[in-house]
Amino acid sequence: MYCRFSFYRLTCGMDPILETIDAALKRKGLTDAAASKLAVGHSSLIKNLRMPRDGEKRYNLPALMKLAEVLDLEFYYGPRRETGPIENVSIDNEDYAQIPLHDAMLAAGNGLHNETEQVIEQLAFRKDWLKKMGLAASAARLARVQGDSMQPTLWHGDIILIDTASPPPQIRPKDAKDLRRPPIYALLDDGEARVKRVERPSNDLTLLISDNPDFSPDPRQGRAQEKLHVIGKVVWWGHAVKD
Repeated sequence: MYCRFSFYRLTCGMDPILETIDAALKRKGLTDAAASKLAVGHSSLIKNLRMPRDGEKRYNLPALMKLAEVLDLEFYYGPRRETGPIENVSIDNEDYAQIPLHDAMLAAGNGLHNETEQVIEQLAFRKDWLKKMGLAASAARLARVQGDSMQPTLWHGDIILIDTASPPPQIRPKDAKDLRRPPIYALLDDGEARVKRVERPSNDLTLLISDNPDFSPDPRQGRAQEKLHVIGKVVWWGHAVKD
């Protein structure tokens, strides 16, 4: 089910907006208050959506747009939709989507120039798992990691799954009580492919953060910040155990 927005009204059945918000909160590990504060700066947004006061509109579109960014939802309020063709296969009566593995390396360290981004292989992911992750198969890409700056999270040769439809890193002012680590993104740094945790304490500062303590955070401001282009958010990774 989904809701349709018009300029002045919203029509939907069984209130799927709140159902989708609840599912996204669970997926992101956020409480009503925490997500509300990230979206609009105060903790009561979702509470007011659940129990609007007399005379107030339940859904404020600008607030919903900000909440959608925090919860990684498209602003039709529903799981990410397919935006292009994708090859599907069925294995033991389970539906799988073929996700392309590109001939590209993302550097966990200094950037890499990839001369080609040809698809060299396809890996099958269960479609119900992709839906649970809020990931459209047509927006998913696979690549490999090179380097050791993201260890012990990402190791040299690991395969990472990238959501190219994810919103860019959001501004999140420093808060001593917020112990969450920044998300991991695949990005282009002046044309070189990299994979780092990305933190934006303010509009004019971006921090590229490695998990390996031997690598210091890399602050970017001004022109250096403008040279950063996000490919997508890293939502899954896997590596083989070698003896």
